[in-house]
Amino acid sequence: MGGKNMHILIIGAAGMVGRKLTERLVADGRLGDAELSVLTLVDVIDPPVPDGFAGEVRTVAADVSSPGEAGSLIASRPDVVFHLAAIVSGEAEADFDKGYRINLDGTRFLFDAIRLEGVKAPYKPRVVFSSSIAVFGAPFPEKIGDEFFLTPLTSYGTQKAMGELLLADYSRRGFFDGIGIRLPTICIRPGKPNKAASGFFSNILREPLVGQEAVLPVGEDVRHWHASPRSAVGFLLRAATMDLEPLGWRRNLSMPGLSATVGEQIEALRKVAGDKAVKLIRHEPDPFIIKMVGGWARDFDTGRAESLGFQAEKSFEEIIRAHMEDELGREV
Repeated sequence: MGGKNMHILIIGAAGMVGRKLTERLVADGRLGDAELSVLTLVDVIDPPVPDGFAGEVRTVAADVSSPGEAGSLIASRPDVVFHLAAIVSGEAEADFDKGYRINLDGTRFLFDAIRLEGVKAPYKPRVVFSSSIAVFGAPFPEKIGDEFFLTPLTSYGTQKAMGELLLADYSRRGFFDGIGIRLPTICIRPGKPNKAASGFFSNILREPLVGQEAVLPVGEDVRHWHASPRSAVGFLLRAATMDLEPLGWRRNLSMPGLSATVGEQIEALRKVAGDKAVKLIRHEPDPFIIKMVGGWARDFDTGRAESLGFQAEKSFEEIIRAHMEDELGREV
């Protein structure tokens, strides 16, 4: 990638991680050794135009699960494609057809558009696919390694596992140079709650930090795997610039994170923001969410990813402080 101008395509650019990634790319003005010349930002709604970018910004409202849309996006031959677009876990479970259309068909159409563009003339971009730890299903070992088999227990996890297999096969066939990164649950998510079943992990910290009540639908003994939005962007940038040769054809890997119980989250909140914030958390058990969470991963062995340069927070206090610095303008 060194010494050239670069065109980056972000699909899912209006989402939280997409916006954060865009902000970081604009701030850096480059990816690896290459200066950014064009940013194409795509989502089902027009993504916001970033301030302060010297190059060209193209914003497109498009649904890559609609036939023909992906081909028109790939026709400009971006050098790096970040595929972040997805229907989140709770919504994919509630709306079976929509989940498969967006999460599976959209991914297949995008990957195939790249393959077909390469038929016209040589073309082999870097593709970074945001997968999820939801590809794993219980029962789990104490720590889940990359060798643990994929037996998802949700439609969302199944759709992401299918995307991983497609990415590995299209990479093996030489259609693109792909890497799939299994993101931990991102916490603390800024903004308003979304339809992700995991949203409460963020809600019980984000709302109390600004003096608002939050609902906790599960017990404090629930353990899960987390990383901050700041870490998620770091994962994506590393995946876009690293040498993929060491991965061989095992192109999907679990990202580093922090294993913590809800109780440990709450204690970290207490240390940073005091008892007053903790008292704003209201316990309201939700059987649907309790059932879903019971099949989620709790802890990982991410030595492979760490050996390749991926890094995340080591404590929940770090995660809370990152949110306060990045979203609330407060240093702690």
